[in-house]
Amino acid sequence: MVKGVNFVNIKDVGDPVECAMEYERQGADELVFLDITATTEERQTMVDIVRQTAASISIPLAVGGGVRSVDDFRALFDAGAAKVSINSAAVKHPELISEAVDAFGSERVVLAIDATSVDGVYHVLIAGGSIDAGIGLPSWAHRGAELGASEILLTSLDADGTKGGFDIKMTKAVCDAVKVPVIASGGGGSLESFVDVFKQTDVDAALAASIFHFGELTVGDVKQELMSHGIPVR
Repeated sequence: MVKGVNFVNIKDVGDPVECAMEYERQGADELVFLDITATTEERQTMVDIVRQTAASISIPLAVGGGVRSVDDFRALFDAGAAKVSINSAAVKHPELISEAVDAFGSERVVLAIDATSVDGVYHVLIAGGSIDAGIGLPSWAHRGAELGASEILLTSLDADGTKGGFDIKMTKAVCDAVKVPVIASGGGGSLESFVDVFKQTDVDAALAASIFHFGELTVGDVKQELMSHGIPVR
């Protein structure tokens, strides 16, 4: 398991199976496993790790990275994933979203989007954030939802790993563009940052890595803070 800042300077932060079990104990609602180099290395997601992780926890496991075909979806579902996210391949072949929805149901298909701000305009990124896809963020999120994706997992490259707070403006732009649930990712670094993203946008969930991986906060800490501000949690 690794973590970086702005998708670079990657550091090893532990064993994914052990950490998954710990986060379930802390009260995480869902775990997201993203194989961040599967696409750029042109290989499939590490199915064995997915299988080991899924067998060790009872909460839902969402998996993404290197998913290029309906068969890739099937392999991950067979390994125990509850949901599968698709990013780069969806941009290149949007029809793959609807094909996966037809095969497995909308509730199991997530559209993951990495994005950045370029001169004030939000651009979609692919290949682990290394390539600008040349399409606008809100319109792509809207199209993905129309094709059947049940959720949008939005990661801000600009905020990723910085622990400086979620990208509120970017998240709000996507929430305003779609009717499906949106998961905010990138920048969660304090209790206040979680409160802000739920108070200032219509996001349905917030994903974080660094603060949990490095033991700065627990999932329970975050949930307690949200409840104290009247934000409902499971």
